[in-house]
Amino acid sequence: MNIIIPMAGMGKRLRPHTLTVPKPLIPVAGKAIVQHLVEDIAALVHEPLGQIVFVTGRFGNETEKMLLDIASSLGATGRIAYQDDALGTAHAVWCAHEALEGKVIVAFADTLFRADFKMDDQKDGVLWVKQIADPSAFGVVKLDEAGNICDFIEKPKTFVGDLAMIGIYYFKEGKELAKEIQYLLDNNVTKGGEYQLPDALKRLTDRGLHFAPGKVDEWMDCGNAAVTIETNEKVLKHKYPESYIDPSAHIHQSIVIAPCFIGSGVKIEASIIGPGVSLGSGSAVSNARLIRSIIQKNTVIDGAYITNSMVGNQVAISSSPSELSLGDFNQIKTPR
Repeated sequence: MNIIIPMAGMGKRLRPHTLTVPKPLIPVAGKAIVQHLVEDIAALVHEPLGQIVFVTGRFGNETEKMLLDIASSLGATGRIAYQDDALGTAHAVWCAHEALEGKVIVAFADTLFRADFKMDDQKDGVLWVKQIADPSAFGVVKLDEAGNICDFIEKPKTFVGDLAMIGIYYFKEGKELAKEIQYLLDNNVTKGGEYQLPDALKRLTDRGLHFAPGKVDEWMDCGNAAVTIETNEKVLKHKYPESYIDPSAHIHQSIVIAPCFIGSGVKIEASIIGPGVSLGSGSAVSNARLIRSIIQKNTVIDGAYITNSMVGNQVAISSSPSELSLGDFNQIKTPR
């Protein structure tokens, strides 16, 4: 089984945090979004992994090493493929076309999930979908009388169905998808100047291939700060319901209210942390109250009440306002 992870987007909705860190590497519950995604898929795929290909921008050697280490930790061969131009979802998958053979999972790295991950080999593939109340902002699928997916509609202006694609796909034979993406590229079939994956999927279903809708129990978005904070809390409740506190953390005269993630080398003094807080390694908190927030690495917080916030790396906050979306290397000081 090969896995392709397109993750070259700029993450504009999550700025300023994505100015210094690619969105899929933003930490949620102590791990990068993309690491949670790949580990969750690997845990649900009951067969050996071959390649894991990360389709990225030019994020640098440190980021690439981190991604390759994630693949290696799962017993797979990691590879980096570059998408230098934002030419759409089908083009992103095509950048990893050498992995489009045999069984393939394509998972876009801006969402996390909990799902019934059954891959029916009587079908040609599975597309995981989530029933939602307002599908107008998503790509949705239609089903035929046999329950197979028969059509794909992007951001429908009128109601055609309520099953939204969450960006995770299984193909029994990746070469079939490769043929249809190649057709789009060769014939310049675009929408808004981009090659779209649903157009390739529609060609597959028109050829008679059968795709089943996969059931999603929970779909957790990481598109902007507000939903990423919500996703952080959900992942903490699921993976660390009693909190995770690294053995090297030092906690003195403080309370940690579950669920929380406290990273390595964290120092907490005379503070109340949680619920729903992730504290990155090397951070220090004193005389503070933190609720439902993501604090990244090596950040110092003193005398602050912070809630519903994202705070980057190497930040210094002293007696701050209560809600923040603060990127790396900032300082906030308020007279007491």
